[in-house]
Amino acid sequence: MPLITTTQGRQFSVAEGESLLDAALRADVALSYSCRTGRCSSCKGKIREGETRLLHEETGLSSAEREAGWVLTCARQAVSDVLLEVEDLGVPLIPARTLPCRIQSLERLSADVLRVELRLPPNSRFNYRAGQYIDVIGPGGVRRSYSVANALVEGRPLELHIRQVPGGAMSQYWFEQARPNDLLRLHGPLGTFFLRDVADRDLVFLATGTGLAPVKAMLESLSEADAPRSRSVTVYWGGRVPEDLYWESSALAVPHRFVPVLSRADADWHGRRGHVQAVMLADSTALDQSVVYACGSDLMIRDAHAQLVAAGLPEQRFHSDAFVCSSAA
Repeated sequence: MPLITTTQGRQFSVAEGESLLDAALRADVALSYSCRTGRCSSCKGKIREGETRLLHEETGLSSAEREAGWVLTCARQAVSDVLLEVEDLGVPLIPARTLPCRIQSLERLSADVLRVELRLPPNSRFNYRAGQYIDVIGPGGVRRSYSVANALVEGRPLELHIRQVPGGAMSQYWFEQARPNDLLRLHGPLGTFFLRDVADRDLVFLATGTGLAPVKAMLESLSEADAPRSRSVTVYWGGRVPEDLYWESSALAVPHRFVPVLSRADADWHGRRGHVQAVMLADSTALDQSVVYACGSDLMIRDAHAQLVAAGLPEQRFHSDAFVCSSAA
């Protein structure tokens, strides 16, 4: 089997048909990742030596990134031994498990957003880091990914924020058929969108739509006794119209600045307008002292990354989780 060596000195082997990312995770090498389908760019790295081939399309890479030598580790298989330049988080990841769960409650937060609470069987412990996501396996085996919207608290149900997708198979279930006590399955925790390197820095969250869900979880986790202490916390949350802003931050225990931003508001809106990344830049944030966690549309993630890094944010302090729609909705 080909041997992969990272530029940080970690080594792991890759089986036939296995992606670089899956092989790393199997060997407890914690690489950054999100969608695992080649449609975001969380898991990108550079092949310094050796040869790889595509397992599936790398739609999450721009032409400029491809020309610069970037690949997506979730979409690449090793053909030979490889020297890989990639972010190694250096932290143990919680192994993913598949568990039964039941719907505890369903609540409309807005016209197209549903709040779902899932309860696990008694005495069944499910650990995760605030910001991670789970796959929910529904009727007929339909499987979709959702960020957990609350921090881990013993005995508390898992909270999900689910946006309606017209024609979506899972959306049809959630918004038309789901009832309390329905039996489902979940698989997780998944992803590496969780807090790190925030101590003594200005912590900034950028979110659009239901990208608020993991941000809300991370905000709740900041009040825990062992949470890292940032210098400040600012949340920019974007929507189109006031009805899209379905959550209020006043109940949070951690001191923070909350900035709602609308892109299509009428004259009655007296708050900030435009896109969250542009509003953040307009606020003259000290980027060299900041760390940014962004979650929402892939377009927002890419634009925010490009603008903020160009303006002086160190690239390694931009962390993201892009919401990419399933091809089957």
